[in-house]
Amino acid sequence: MQFGVWAPRAREVELVLDGTGVPMRRTDSPRPGWWSAEGSGSRYAFRLDGGDPRPDPRSGWQPEGVHGPSAVVEPAQFRWTDGDWPGRDVRGAVFYELHVGTFTEAGTFAAAAEHLDHLVDLGVEVVEVLPVSAWDGPWNWGYDGVAPYAVQHEYGGPHGLAAFVDACHARGLAVALDCVYNHLGPSGNYLAEFGPYFTDKHDTPWGAAVNLDDDDSVEVRRWIVDNALRWFRDFHVDALRLDAVHALVDDSGRHVLQQLADETAELSRELGRPLGLVAESDLNDAVMVTPTAQGGFGMDAQWDDDVHHALHAWLTGERQGYYADFGDPEVVKTVFEEAFFHAGRFSTFRDRVWGKPVDRAAVPGTAFLGYLQTHDQVGNRAVGDRIGHLLPVTRQAAGAALYLLGPFTPMVFMGEEWNASTKWQFFTSFPDPELGKAVSEGRRGEFGSHGWDAEDVPDPQDPATRENSVLRWEELGEPAHARVLDWYRTLTSLRRELPPFTDLRRVRVDVAGNALVLHRGDVRVVVTLGEGADVEVEGAPLEVLAAFTDGPAPELLGEGVRTAAEAVVVLRVASPA
Repeated sequence: MQFGVWAPRAREVELVLDGTGVPMRRTDSPRPGWWSAEGSGSRYAFRLDGGDPRPDPRSGWQPEGVHGPSAVVEPAQFRWTDGDWPGRDVRGAVFYELHVGTFTEAGTFAAAAEHLDHLVDLGVEVVEVLPVSAWDGPWNWGYDGVAPYAVQHEYGGPHGLAAFVDACHARGLAVALDCVYNHLGPSGNYLAEFGPYFTDKHDTPWGAAVNLDDDDSVEVRRWIVDNALRWFRDFHVDALRLDAVHALVDDSGRHVLQQLADETAELSRELGRPLGLVAESDLNDAVMVTPTAQGGFGMDAQWDDDVHHALHAWLTGERQGYYADFGDPEVVKTVFEEAFFHAGRFSTFRDRVWGKPVDRAAVPGTAFLGYLQTHDQVGNRAVGDRIGHLLPVTRQAAGAALYLLGPFTPMVFMGEEWNASTKWQFFTSFPDPELGKAVSEGRRGEFGSHGWDAEDVPDPQDPATRENSVLRWEELGEPAHARVLDWYRTLTSLRRELPPFTDLRRVRVDVAGNALVLHRGDVRVVVTLGEGADVEVEGAPLEVLAAFTDGPAPELLGEGVRTAAEAVVVLRVASPA
């Protein structure tokens, strides 16, 4: 078996194979700075210039944790049954954001797979899995990973991920994997010992930036791109969600995202199935989803937090922080018709003009993911409260109808579909007591500066914080939760039946007081906030497709609908008899 590692500045490198040292020779192949050795074994590490053994920067499995030796992984040994899986273009599909560690009490891929039929019944088409790359400790959101190629052992390791993807494909579900390339976690990151994986040329919120444009950056970029292609090729993943790409600082002539987009397209042609790239970006710039041939970054879609902010602030009345410019129904109108609110407008939160207008003739609405909740927007609240903890259920139902029947690619956050009672809180499980203490004090100090009592903010290191975030599947049998679940299923069913309007030009929103009407083809989504209202709706006669209200059923008028309480009503313009 051939072992290799990139360590361009090392004087000598030793392969530690099942505890035995094997000298490596510098081959400068496949590129300068590479070392090679042959051997036979299952656990291995590398010793640089006589130092401590370190795990492989391209390790696929860390069964003894991120500080221990790497384990050999042979993708050819995965047992696949998805040979007939055609793949799918994820644009316009219903996404479902899932965290393996809290989706079930067991927190494993195998346990999550037991609930895939629920997702199929819900109308989900793409399962977006939060990061699984190995971190220090058993439980974590996944954004503290330090071994991007390895699959967290507690989740089931690489074989567990492969089996989960296979199970999804057997049910017609595509899989998107959340990948973090903009930083590494605070414990178990040994990359700098191997080579210039980081640079002081740029700063990021996490310290030194990943080296994308400094000396020896060619190999670091290769490390990122090869990782992404590996998920597609070896694990049959259908799409990647790329975390905070605005923090991938790259001043080279060809941005690493462009390189990744072009190589992904090439692999897609080779494999004969669609491969998607979805970026999280706060730049509010459609250049992210513009093809590389036109000077763009080549992503298929990007998260659109303006959709969330517009709906959340309007429905809840919250105006703190980045919600400052949101809350008016006219802002909802702008976002649904134009994709961004901050598109060359002044951002109070950022204290500057932000974003660029979207060319609605060129960019479809499905290039933007819209949502009412995400792991960030729930978990980064002080106590991890969901939208259902903040609102009457009718208002959550209204927000769901707008984004699920709107022009965007919709995404449901796990548990949202039945208004889960559990919160989703920020948790870690770092074994190092000093690091754990620093994380706990930092979290509580952050929210203490915003007026929260530190004791009210859950301790990330307390095992109960993770346990309190685990979904309670028994709630599905309770009438109040079942009612919400039935509403979400109704909405996804209607979405499948609607004409495929993906063009922002075909979307219109009318605002009258605190009532809003979303026009999509011959369908109208009417939302009324308040004691009730008469709402005019263009196009008659009308028929009610679905309604959610805690008051009397809505009444059809000659040219609209009457509600006696807060309500959301889905109407169709009926053909005259």
